Amino acid sequence: MNTEKRRDGGKEVAVAAEDRAQAILQWVRRDGFQTIEALARHFGVTPQTVRRDVNAICETGMLRRRHGGVEAGASSPANLAYPARQVLNLEAKRRIAAAVASAVPPGASLFLGIGTTPEQCALALAGHAGLRVMTNNLNVALALAVNPDCKITIAGGAMRNLDRDVVAGEAQDFFERFAVDIGIYGVGGVAEDGTLLDFSQDELEMRQSLTRNCRQRYLVLDNSKFGRGATVRGGNIAEASAVFTEHAVPEGIAAILARSGTQLIVAGDAGETLFPSTVNRGR
Repeated sequence: MNTEKRRDGGKEVAVAAEDRAQAILQWVRRDGFQTIEALARHFGVTPQTVRRDVNAICETGMLRRRHGGVEAGASSPANLAYPARQVLNLEAKRRIAAAVASAVPPGASLFLGIGTTPEQCALALAGHAGLRVMTNNLNVALALAVNPDCKITIAGGAMRNLDRDVVAGEAQDFFERFAVDIGIYGVGGVAEDGTLLDFSQDELEMRQSLTRNCRQRYLVLDNSKFGRGATVRGGNIAEASAVFTEHAVPEGIAAILARSGTQLIVAGDAGETLFPSTVNRGR
């Protein structure tokens, strides 16, 4: 992980570039426009370092540059290209995936949906014994195929080449054919009221089909998804059995999860995973 040095109470500490980017994103969303100079002073790094962070966030559409600084971005009708998403917040996704792997018992039957975080979950699950997996994500299938003990069923239909997934046409009823222990799925964004957002109707329909046909629903998402714009609304975060993320969620989302009884699992630093022992119990 890339790190920078900064002063904190007179002591020099290492700050992960990824954590700094998350903090910049949350600060701008909360307080509005910020100058590059103000951000650089706050984090104790050079303006050039902050510009690199800001440019990377702006590529996702979550922020946008203005003269001398940065402001919250407009909602984008299209998602970032899959290869770019594979490296975006990668360390956070790996921590989330490790937490998911800890919660999935050997021999479980699973759905794994589309996206880069479910892909990381598949990589973390590749050593599990006796898994039975149904997926419309070819990256997931390839990650699990290294384990000869894993039985994999793949949705058929026209593939989205960069994403390496199938979400339209004959794939639409794929998850309806099965009933499994756990469904693991991502989402394009989460609105302030907990509404889940995706970038196309096909993606939404596949996600909803997945969640209808599993006994437990594991929503996996890094913290950048909270407040991120996408155009297609469907479902709510409270419908998940458990939400796996890497940082504390916004207060409003935490309240929604508490009211619904949804487990919140925060994947901590240094391999620490914080989640209740009840996570594997059905709701």
